[in-house]
Parts: sequence; C-alpha cells; structure tokens
Amino acid sequence: MTGKHLFLFGGSPPFTEKLGRKFSKLTRKQKGKVAILFLEREGWLAYMPKYTKELEKHGLKDFIYVALTPNPSKDMLEQLSTCTGIIIGGGDTERYRDFIVNTIVGARIQEMYEQGVPVAGFSAGALISPVHCVIPPVDNTRGEHLFLHGLGLVLDCVISVHFSKWGEEENLRKAVLKTNVSIGYGIDDDAGVYFENGKLTETEGKKIYCFGR
Repeated sequence: MTGKHLFLFGGSPPFTEKLGRKFSKLTRKQKGKVAILFLEREGWLAYMPKYTKELEKHGLKDFIYVALTPNPSKDMLEQLSTCTGIIIGGGDTERYRDFIVNTIVGARIQEMYEQGVPVAGFSAGALISPVHCVIPPVDNTRGEHLFLHGLGLVLDCVISVHFSKWGEEENLRKAVLKTNVSIGYGIDDDAGVYFENGKLTETEGKKIYCFGR
C-alpha cells in the first residue's frame, strides 16, 4: 500500500457510507484483514457489528478483535502486524491513550500507518490520533481540559469530537491557541473526515467545523 490514510469520526460507529467504502477499498488492496482495538467490557462482542457492518457491505470479511491491556502479548502484536486496516474504538479516552500512546502498540500502529495501512478512529480513537491529544473536561475524570501527547498520525491540527452535542466551540478555539497549531476540526456525531498524506481531503455526514488561529 502507498500513501498514508487516516479516518476520524466524531462519534461512535458505524462508518459513514462513503468513508466506509473508501476504508474498505484501501484495506482490500492487500489481505483485507482489519484489527479492531477496543476496551473490553461486558457485552463487547455484541457491539462489534457496529464497526464491521458497513465494511462488510464493501467486501471486508476478516476481522480480529484486540482487547487493549497494559501488557500486550507477543501474539497480540504479531496478529496486529498481519492486518491491512486498523480501527481504534471509542469509550474512555484516557484509558485508550494510556494503552496506545507511547507504548509498543502505539509504535506498531505508527509503523503500519507510515507503510500505508489505513487507520480509523472513533471518538476516543479520533482524539488520540493527532500529535496533540486534547481531552475536554466532559470527557475525563478530573473535569479539566487536558493537553497530552497523541499518536502523531496527523500534524498541525487538533480534533474535537461530539462537537455539537458537547458544545465544544470554546474548548476547540482555546486548544488551537494553546497548542499553536494552524487549525482545529470539530466533528459532529455521525460525521467523519479523511486525511490523505496528512491533508484533509474528504468529509462526510453532519457538520464539520474548522477554526484557525
């Protein structure tokens, strides 16, 4: 695979139709095997079709479910390495970040992304994807605006999710100034954005909001 491909969504799955088709097409170019990284909780398996259903419409059939832990096994990393698409789920953003950013799992994701493996992030997965992981007060136990290191899959921007539902305009404007990036993207629920080689090239769904410095 060539190029770098990042899909970020403002809410929970499913994929939007157009971006789901694009993610599937990119993934099918190789083995068509998708890893879904998630936080294990009761009923998790019944929730997985929310991630897979739209992709299955476009020909993807091989999925592995990777429960994130503080100490990933060698087998888990080997399985992840065989995939040609990666999905980072939604939920507790701080825990997703703890288990992925600055870990061996995060390093593997970064390597695969640089090699052209498409990565998709939903809600928490979207928040941890840029260089700057900005978590609003409503989304963390401390009730503070957190500015943390992210995965670094996209540069010079910050991301806000559940934008309209959480009333995130003021927080996003502040984040743009504090992190000194060029632009902030606010993504509504049921909306998504696609970055190709680090540039926003496509959007779908409800409104996407952009705030520059």
